[in-house]
Amino acid sequence: MPVHPNPPRRRRVLRSLAGQLFAVQVVIVAAVVAGGAVLAYLFTAHRYEESVRRQATAVAVALADSPTVRTAAAGPDPSAVLQPYAEQVRIDTGVDFITVMDPHGIRWTHRDPAQIGKPYVGHIQQALDGQVYAETATGTLGPSVRVIAPVLDGDRRVVGLVSAGITLHAISDQLRTPLLALTGVAAAALLLGGAGTYLANSRLRRHTHGMGADELSHLYDYHQATLHSVREGLVLLDGARRVVLCNDAARELLGLDGDLTGVPVDALGLPGSLTRALTAPAPVRDEVHLTAERVVLLNTSAVGPGLGTVVTLRDHTELQGLTGELDTVRGFADALAAQAHEAANRLHAVVSLIELGRHQDAVEFATAELALAQRLTDKVVAAVGEPVLAALLLGKAAQAAERGVDLVLTEDSRIDDGVLPDHLAARDLVTLLGNLIDNAVDAAIENAARHPGTPEVTVTARVDDGDLLLRVADTGAGIDPGAVGEVFRRGWTTKQHGRGLGLALVAQTARRNGGRIDVARDRGAVLTVHLPLRRAAHTAEVPR
Repeated sequence: MPVHPNPPRRRRVLRSLAGQLFAVQVVIVAAVVAGGAVLAYLFTAHRYEESVRRQATAVAVALADSPTVRTAAAGPDPSAVLQPYAEQVRIDTGVDFITVMDPHGIRWTHRDPAQIGKPYVGHIQQALDGQVYAETATGTLGPSVRVIAPVLDGDRRVVGLVSAGITLHAISDQLRTPLLALTGVAAAALLLGGAGTYLANSRLRRHTHGMGADELSHLYDYHQATLHSVREGLVLLDGARRVVLCNDAARELLGLDGDLTGVPVDALGLPGSLTRALTAPAPVRDEVHLTAERVVLLNTSAVGPGLGTVVTLRDHTELQGLTGELDTVRGFADALAAQAHEAANRLHAVVSLIELGRHQDAVEFATAELALAQRLTDKVVAAVGEPVLAALLLGKAAQAAERGVDLVLTEDSRIDDGVLPDHLAARDLVTLLGNLIDNAVDAAIENAARHPGTPEVTVTARVDDGDLLLRVADTGAGIDPGAVGEVFRRGWTTKQHGRGLGLALVAQTARRNGGRIDVARDRGAVLTVHLPLRRAAHTAEVPR
């Protein structure tokens, strides 16, 4: 037999969670409606039977107390008087029969005149004892609810009995109408309940895509495993910008912990720029943001109108560091190109002096230029034993010189080789000192364009009281005291086309290494980074 890759639709629907719920709900609705209908019928039948019994009691007692009945019971021919009287009362009161009899149970009246003079079918002893007695018994007219009342004379002696009743057939006829109405209501309730259940489960089937409970359980397990295993951060926000879901990678990237479900984005304690990006209505594409210790690449996408937002985060801390190193290497290359160009110019000058026969001048010129270049190299290499920092300073000095800025290494600068611990990564040192020098050179050049003078950047790098001290001072305009708290925020810049990322990276790198940053003002801005040589907690202090 051929094997069908997909089960028939009916089996698939019944196996789905919505189909199972539909079947269960239909059974429950049917059971509730049937049970309610039965209870309503029993209650109605009981109430109606009680009403019939009270009606028969009232008729029987009224006739037993009637003077006409008492007088006829003592007369010579009770049937002649009581038969027409009893029939008239029966018709007026709506009962099925009224039987008046003597104390021995011999009928004086009956609906069927042929039964007059015959014994009454039923119990009369309690009535003979002076009590009004009700029972359900079968007589000449069939099963009936009947009441027997004694007829008492002036001496309280029983001189006759009156029985009034209504047949069960008449009661059933009376119940037929409410029973049909009850059946119709029950059927309508079952139909409406089934239709409502079908609609609700159709919607559930659409939302669950026809999957069964086991499939949904497996899907949830896969979902959780995927969320916790992916390296990208994933945050789901609802329409009110509250956290619906945050996976492990996102918690690590954003430095969050605890139960975040339902927490508004602006209450997470994230940097202002990141909070604004997460709450912005427009989508964000590959936007770089800084957290306390990370550089993250942010993307947001709306799920649907008013439904929420999907946020993805990628860790670009390592990439940013590599980018900084690449920029430094590129700077070295530019510096080498500039130096090669200058060396070619000097070599042309030396050759020209030799061709002119001025050999002594050529030697003096070449010696002076060589000594000038060597002095800077010797000074940097002698003061800074860390090769990465030494190479960075030489490259930045060449870059600054090409832009007309004097980069000066102070006399008290000294870092011996092997002093820096392993936890101070060379990449972090490049990020710190490279960005500080770049910002200082830009500030010095910008100020020199408005105020005459030679732009200068002074660098200090030394070990000071258990800390690595990196200080960069410039001859720029300085930092406004009111802006000290903002210079290390992402996006702050005084450049016309700047990104405001360099000082933010400096602050983040210092914080990650447990250091602090001081901001002062001399001729221009003075920024000092203190990094502990011993591993410390990430508590960098940034001026506010």
